[in-house]
Amino acid sequence: MSGTNRASDTAGGSSGVARTRVLIADDQEMVRTGFRLILGTQPDLEVIGEAADGAECVELARRLRPDVCLVDIRMPRLDGLEVTRALAGPGVTDPLRVVVVTTFDQDDYAYTALRNGACGFLLKDAASNLLIEAVRSAARGDALVSPAVTVRLLKHLAGQQPAPAAPSPLSERELDVVRLLAVGRTNQEICDGLYLSLGTVKTHLANIKDKLGVRNRVEIAAWAWDTGTVRERQSPPA
Repeated sequence: MSGTNRASDTAGGSSGVARTRVLIADDQEMVRTGFRLILGTQPDLEVIGEAADGAECVELARRLRPDVCLVDIRMPRLDGLEVTRALAGPGVTDPLRVVVVTTFDQDDYAYTALRNGACGFLLKDAASNLLIEAVRSAARGDALVSPAVTVRLLKHLAGQQPAPAAPSPLSERELDVVRLLAVGRTNQEICDGLYLSLGTVKTHLANIKDKLGVRNRVEIAAWAWDTGTVRERQSPPA
């Protein structure tokens, strides 16, 4: 009935591989077990704790400081959206990286989760490799959203009235980077599409974060959607 703290007693193991430490929060034990088994197949990922409700997740996350939290939307005491806001939302001094996982394919959940600071949003029926990549992306500071959700979410946001026009603080090249980032392009795809080196793209992203006063890729994308900088899906890089 209650969520059991299952913090791992193992450290990095003897393989010498630097591991990404993951906390799983879901009120269904079978789901937690499934995620743990999937992540456990990867030498660079380690589940260090499990929680069966939102309040326990917040307590464990603040105590264990995992690299990534996998959080279900619907949980007792605190739901996943509230957990995300508590761990990664605006005003959190030392935010954690949260990937929200849910059975419910609803765009308002995705939008709220990303607004609350999540750096990933997946459906539970996503392929195992997508779950693994979402954790790795979050650990790198990138964002990954289920492709089925992304297309509709972008269409929904692009259809909203954009914020009043204001002079952009970004250069034209930085805007090019933002437009590709906002529709889910990886750093490498941005490099290929704009014929830039990876180092140059990373420099642009750092400058963009500073100029916009945001913390991560999701917040950059949200700025792009809100201001009308991106209105529709960009063509894939040539």
